[in-house]
Amino acid sequence: MENLSNIIFLPLIISFIITVIATPVSLHYLKKFKVLDDPKKHKHPAIIHKKAVPRGGGIPLFAGAFIAGLIFLPFDKVIIASFLAAFVSLVVGILDDKFDISPYIRFLVNIGCAILVVFMGATIPFITNPFGGILFLNHITLPFFNGATITFLSDLIAVLWIVWVMNMLNWSKGVDGQMPGIVAISAITIGVLSLRFSPLDVTSTTAATLSFIIAGASVGFLIFNFYPAKIFPGYGATSIYLLLAVASILSSAKLATAILVMGVPMIDGVFTITRRILSGKSPFWHDKKHLHHLLLDLGFSQRKIALFYWSVSAILGTISLVLSSKGKLFAIIMVVILVGGALLFLHLLLNKSNETKL
Repeated sequence: MENLSNIIFLPLIISFIITVIATPVSLHYLKKFKVLDDPKKHKHPAIIHKKAVPRGGGIPLFAGAFIAGLIFLPFDKVIIASFLAAFVSLVVGILDDKFDISPYIRFLVNIGCAILVVFMGATIPFITNPFGGILFLNHITLPFFNGATITFLSDLIAVLWIVWVMNMLNWSKGVDGQMPGIVAISAITIGVLSLRFSPLDVTSTTAATLSFIIAGASVGFLIFNFYPAKIFPGYGATSIYLLLAVASILSSAKLATAILVMGVPMIDGVFTITRRILSGKSPFWHDKKHLHHLLLDLGFSQRKIALFYWSVSAILGTISLVLSSKGKLFAIIMVVILVGGALLFLHLLLNKSNETKL
């Protein structure tokens, strides 16, 4: 029980308390330095709020995770690299919150942060074959510097995964409270599954502890971000998304669980990128056609949309706790079909409605 307290309860509670304390302090300074999302000045097509709200929620999120990490996580190279990369992502994110820097610069920073973490050991050596056996990704290697080698496929997939999670969750903060709820539920799910292996595997113990730290920080931030939000996550919150991606890599739960529990925002992200490219626009081009925007157009309130995302994530997370690898694959396929179909239907419905009004 004492061991579980140091893995689950204390990390979660400490990160929660620190984030709850850090958020009002951050709010004071964000207002002082005018790090605000003012709809009168910030002409972003996805803006739905009517008055200026401080951005920069990544600061208390990172503070809660970092301080709790100092207490409960081992000082190994992966953890050090992860928090260093998260800090870099935070700094760039805060600069973006203040000055709206180029999305291409932000994306390059994402890639650099992911490469740093993977280079220090957060890689994906294998994945479970849902039809039996193990697929060893680290058997494919390339020569590197001074006789060293790179486990090419495992490293590449890890980099792509971290960058994808950072951007996908960034798109999932469109309504108040949406993002921290998704992150908290995803982190708890990954943490619980990591506990299955933690008595025998130090890395799984680290993944579980990091997951519950992330969950505590996210719930602490949610108190201030739920509708009507007193603070927005801003782009600096990519720091916590990076840490969640690392936790999912370190976890013996592996990626299928993370894909399933974050299924709705992931499919929305894929749909968004595909739609933008097919329409001849950059995938970084902003618009107001994410799933949460479509639900707003249908008359759903921000609170109901946030609760919808949390509910689906919680259901999928609970299901993932009992499914086999094959079961997770079929569940992912079903989620892709259902959410993808719903997105396509809503786009066609709302486009037809707009044409009728014209």
